[in-house]
Amino acid sequence: MKLDEVPHWLVLSVMVPFGILWGSFLNVVIHRLPRDMSVVTPGSTCPACGKAIAFYDNVPILSWIVLRGRARCCGARVSPRYPIVELLGGLLSFGIVELVLPGLGGGVTVAHASLVYLSDLALLLGLLAAAFIDAEHMYLPDPITLGGAALGLVTAPLRDLPWTDAIVGGAVGFGLVWLPFIVGYKLLRGRPGMGLGDAKLLLLAGTWFGWVGALFVLFAGAIQGSIGAVVIYMVRGKIEEPESVVADREELQRLADAGDEEAKELLADDPLGEAQGEGLGQARMPFGPFLILACVELVLFGSWLDGALGALLAPFQP
Repeated sequence: MKLDEVPHWLVLSVMVPFGILWGSFLNVVIHRLPRDMSVVTPGSTCPACGKAIAFYDNVPILSWIVLRGRARCCGARVSPRYPIVELLGGLLSFGIVELVLPGLGGGVTVAHASLVYLSDLALLLGLLAAAFIDAEHMYLPDPITLGGAALGLVTAPLRDLPWTDAIVGGAVGFGLVWLPFIVGYKLLRGRPGMGLGDAKLLLLAGTWFGWVGALFVLFAGAIQGSIGAVVIYMVRGKIEEPESVVADREELQRLADAGDEEAKELLADDPLGEAQGEGLGQARMPFGPFLILACVELVLFGSWLDGALGALLAPFQP
């Protein structure tokens, strides 16, 4: 069966709720993965009191609205992040259906379109979870970055990307961060200037989009991150590190002061081992969400970006 033989309303009515349901699971990933907890067992529990959440209180988006952002079991406040992530899962699914699948052509088979949809959705949902985790903990989990890179290699033929280009792209992406910002910066300043997680995220970008895509992700992420930093500084008058980062550093410092050699090494090697200085130039904020935003832009608007870049460079072509 061809994709253009399936009613568009039917595709949307299935794929959008599918994305919302997986968005609900992402909330489990975002909460548990940084805490080294299983994302499979136990089932959904209240983060405040640990009581199991009944199925009728676990309906994406709707339950949060009905319960007015409170847990039924103990009345604890439930973060608006939960319905936001669920809604974003549905929007990303909608974006793939509306922006990616039409680029495959109406004559493509449903089987092929489904593989493209599932691979792109897996990438975008993983990146969505990573963005929220990095925003809270300034930490990009290996299961998402390295797992996403592996998925990029496996699915490269779906994007007409030769495996050699995916491998080279991954190596270039990793090197773009690792060599200057980790190795070089440490030689000059005594500690890395960026986390290894950012390098692994560029590795993922390279396996999905090739080395040109990795360059786009780095530079577009840097530009968007700079704009975001300026906006936050103008609105708040300062940029603060996430509370969890400050708490983790204080705990490591306490252990180091007590003579823990491992804690001392972690503080020396971690870009976050020292408290940030004063002023915009010394401020720290998670870079991952902006790199991830650039990845999402490539997935959803890659064809348009290729056309826009080609038009921009046309006057310079021989």
